[in-house]
Amino acid sequence: MARTSNAPDHPDQPVPKHLWKVAALSGMASYLDAALIVSISVNLAIYRDSYDMGVWMAGAISAIVTGCIAVGSLVGGRLADMFGRRRVYNLDILCFALGAIVITLAPNDIVLLIGVLVAGLAAGADLPTSLAVVSDAAPAHGRARLVSFTQVMWVLGIVVVIFLGYVLSDTGMTGARVITGHLAVAALLTWQLRARLKLADEPSDQAVEETAAAPSGAALRNVWNRAALLPMAATFVYYVTWGIGANTFGQFGTYLLVTVSGASQTLATGINLAFLPIALVLTFVFVRIADTPWRDRLFYVFTIVQVVAFCVASLTAGALVGMLVFFVLYQISNPFAGEASYKVWSQLSLPPDTRGTTQGLTYALSRGVFAGVAFVTPALMEYSASLLLWSITFCMAASGLAGVYIVRVLIARSPEVADAPANVGVARA
Repeated sequence: MARTSNAPDHPDQPVPKHLWKVAALSGMASYLDAALIVSISVNLAIYRDSYDMGVWMAGAISAIVTGCIAVGSLVGGRLADMFGRRRVYNLDILCFALGAIVITLAPNDIVLLIGVLVAGLAAGADLPTSLAVVSDAAPAHGRARLVSFTQVMWVLGIVVVIFLGYVLSDTGMTGARVITGHLAVAALLTWQLRARLKLADEPSDQAVEETAAAPSGAALRNVWNRAALLPMAATFVYYVTWGIGANTFGQFGTYLLVTVSGASQTLATGINLAFLPIALVLTFVFVRIADTPWRDRLFYVFTIVQVVAFCVASLTAGALVGMLVFFVLYQISNPFAGEASYKVWSQLSLPPDTRGTTQGLTYALSRGVFAGVAFVTPALMEYSASLLLWSITFCMAASGLAGVYIVRVLIARSPEVADAPANVGVARA
């Protein structure tokens, strides 16, 4: 009988404290990714009025954020595997800081667009690279906990930006600059701390070249084999189907509550803000159980709860009462059947040498799909909110089936690939 998890039954071995520092610094990639997307969404109306921005420019800026993150993930993950994860790890966070500074000080919409391009590309590049760095540094008994901690940072990025947007909602462009300015400060501090991080057993340039030339190394041809393609395809299917729902409600949840459910702007914003702390607390719970069999056992339970949540929203056609029930069920289930699961499964099932490249591919392709879906979502919502909601429900059900396959087949049968030699380690701070 196949095992349901490769997590140990007694994962009581503590994770060294210095590795939590690595997880936090790497998790800043997730924090800045989420915070950048949400900050553009929160500030978009202010940018439109302050820069006398046309509707096409407003739409372009929104789409470019997601598109640049997709391209950055694709290129950044590959560069990290080719030239060393530490180099890319330090460089992309600095580039993000520069992009955030440009956004904050932008005198017009053209300069704003340039800042969004730079920050989006850098944020995308940092996502697969930072996850690979955490996975490389982590011991087998604590890998899932350390990787899943980056998801705490992702949720925190959303919470902080929405809270700042709520508090600064009446301050206009000043508030918008404070929100994006805090991203620049956070990125610069992270860059400084990452630069001081001591990495042990980092190979020389010659060793990197030899590894890249070896059949088992980071050569691109090693991405196109069964060991990499099967987990890459499975995790992609899971993430893209789950992410269509998550991204839609992340970008258009408030819009749907106002235009379909009939809520006021204040009530709609308040609903989102009120339920986010639930997700943050439960994400911490996920981190605690990430290296235990409960990680995948609870996935079975909460993926059903998540589908039920979307069924409630669909059956009520977006009515306010139904949406309140939806948000409760969704925020309860999302930490145990969402992006955190994707991150952990990817690191446990993908070959270590090409983790940056392979996860960069799944991130890039998924974000590209999200951008396309976001482009048509307002029109589809206006045509039929019920059709939109049922389509998302179908995607959530498909993600549940993909997740079951990953747990029952890939994770249960995979050897401890995490124990294979990695190209970077982390010394004690």
